[in-house]
Amino acid sequence: MLETHPFPPYLPPSARVLIMGTFPPQPHRWAMEFYYPNRTNDFWRIIGLLIYGDKDALYDTSTRTFRLPLIRDTLDRCGIALHDTGHTVRRLKDNASDKYLEIVTPVRLFDLLGQIPSCHTVATTGEKAAGVIATLTGTEPPRMGECVHDPVHGLDIWRMPSTSRAYPLPLEQKAAYYARLFRSAGIIPDSDD
Repeated sequence: MLETHPFPPYLPPSARVLIMGTFPPQPHRWAMEFYYPNRTNDFWRIIGLLIYGDKDALYDTSTRTFRLPLIRDTLDRCGIALHDTGHTVRRLKDNASDKYLEIVTPVRLFDLLGQIPSCHTVATTGEKAAGVIATLTGTEPPRMGECVHDPVHGLDIWRMPSTSRAYPLPLEQKAAYYARLFRSAGIIPDSDD
């Protein structure tokens, strides 16, 4: 059974970085109708830690849901765009694992980038997304935490660790990788500032 991406791209006009996962989990896992909706995913905890110094800044523990208005405000203010690399997918098993996700139709990357002209940085959250972007740009997938430059399209392409809790890396170590990306894109200041 084919699934089409449920969310429109989130493209703040001032976006400097486009962060791309693979595809959302099934709706029964969502705590909100937006990117990284699974409450056990570390993406919003990483953003909270790096932008606000508090891993729970974007999560309401009393209602067990995310603070979507604050998330949108944070993305707009920081210049972070979001979408995923899979437009149409097939789940080979009944779970959210990238290992069992077939990308049938990839995202139209350059159509997205055409809508955010200040964005020259693409970052992927995991290995499968990195492979999709490498195919679309004709580049080699970067190693985790590293960047390759695409001279044809003028892009810096980063591969970040997966924010899934299934990826065996503590939150603080994942956040350190994302901090390097955010410093490079001018989203957070250099640590010596």
